[in-house]
Amino acid sequence: MSTYVIAEVGVNHNGSVTLAKDLIRVASECGADAVKFQTFVTDKLVTSYAKKASYQNENDASSSSQADMLRRLELKYDDYVIIKKECDKYNIDFMTTCFDSDSLDFIIKTAAPKILKIGSGDLTNLPFLIEHARTGVSIIISTGMAMLSEVEDALAALAFGYQSEPGTTPESYRWLKYNYFTPESIEQLKNKVTILHCVTDYPAQAQDLNLNAIRQLREVYGLNVGYSDHSTGIEACCAAVALGATCLEKHITLDQSMPGPDHAASSTPEEFRHFIDAIRNLDKALLPKVKAPSPREQANLEVARKYLVAAKEIAEGELFTSDNIDIKRSATGLMPNQYWDILGQPARKTYSEGESI
Repeated sequence: MSTYVIAEVGVNHNGSVTLAKDLIRVASECGADAVKFQTFVTDKLVTSYAKKASYQNENDASSSSQADMLRRLELKYDDYVIIKKECDKYNIDFMTTCFDSDSLDFIIKTAAPKILKIGSGDLTNLPFLIEHARTGVSIIISTGMAMLSEVEDALAALAFGYQSEPGTTPESYRWLKYNYFTPESIEQLKNKVTILHCVTDYPAQAQDLNLNAIRQLREVYGLNVGYSDHSTGIEACCAAVALGATCLEKHITLDQSMPGPDHAASSTPEEFRHFIDAIRNLDKALLPKVKAPSPREQANLEVARKYLVAAKEIAEGELFTSDNIDIKRSATGLMPNQYWDILGQPARKTYSEGESI
């Protein structure tokens, strides 16, 4: 199965539906499986006191607060109806990260997404995770900034949301963790939840990527694990697939010099196309999952392998010895692993020098 590749638009549409449609087209042309947006109402997401991250200040100096920045990047609900239709037009999956309950409700009712994406910032928002799971839709959840204990909390909340009766709530946090972070509950998440390893930094530095966490998450929870990449280049994504990532998420932009917080750390269309080509080649390179020669290798066996040959003329009935047997490339013959078996045995025919035995 090929790696599921998500083109993360996020807010790189800069609040423009026209730009959003261009990004959908480009993501589809590059070969992405899905294109992802962010759905939010600024006043329901942040307060006027919320600060901007340092990378946001560097890349978006025109706004003084998160709220000011987000208002410029906010799309109207009706815009997502247009965006979903555009995704259908280009045969690419529509995805979005909802940041509040009203946005989640709207997206479920109007866009009917196959997958919901939960961002790292809501990993610890357990009531909101339960709301997501109650939709019954499959979930991809990012784990940036998280400890394993927080990932476990999130999985318990998702398990409760999927498995409990609508309208019920956990008795307490400890009750939730005790009853729903169990092998049985986590097992039931296998067809619903993918965990994304993620480093919340833009761009993330190589020494901070901690890619072996992908293997750890797979081994600890037994769920599908992916990687949300905020680094430059494609090396980290290629390594993630080799480590077992089943899906990848990477930011895309039309122009890295555009104003906005995420453009500088995003891939251009050319870079994104190169990235997907590399991942598709890697998907092929990782199959089959057993050590065996490929059909093309089989054709080279006779050329590259060595066989037992006569080091000199051997008469019929003469005993094979280390002096009259050699191991060389030849068209056919006994394999070298049979060398010891024939030592001391009589030749059944006469061999000329170099002839296969």
